[in-house]
Parts: sequence; C-alpha cells; structure tokens
Amino acid sequence: MDDQEAGFAEYVQEGTVRDFNHTVVDPEFRGQGLSKPLISEALLETKEEGLKIKASCSAVKAFVEKNPDFKELLA
Repeated sequence: MDDQEAGFAEYVQEGTVRDFNHTVVDPEFRGQGLSKPLISEALLETKEEGLKIKASCSAVKAFVEKNPDFKELLA
C-alpha cells in the first residue's frame, strides 16, 4: 500500500453535514479489512471538524451501527 491509494470514502457536504454515499476499496486490496479503518478515519476527521454525518452508504451505516461511539455524529 505505501503511497498507493487503497480506497476512499466519498461524501457530499451540505452545510455542516457530510453525506457519506459511497465507500470503495480497490479490488487489489479487498479482503484485507481495509474498509473499517478507512471509514473510521473519515468519521474521525469529520468529528474533529465539528460536523455531522448522514450514512447513505450501507458500509458506513453498518460501521456506525457496530461502533456506537460514532452514533453521536448522526445528523
């Protein structure tokens, strides 16, 4: 992975809410458990910026449901 992009969490920001609508892990890196840290980092960054989230992406929604510490971010 080093400097290679393994994936991304896509969002659209509307005011103080980031609507996470798509999460992608490159096929080369799938099956390595990368979606969880990718989503976690995106949500932590959102929290640090004082924003809320909308979890339109099923992966982000499932992550938030399994990690109650992030539920406070839901708009």
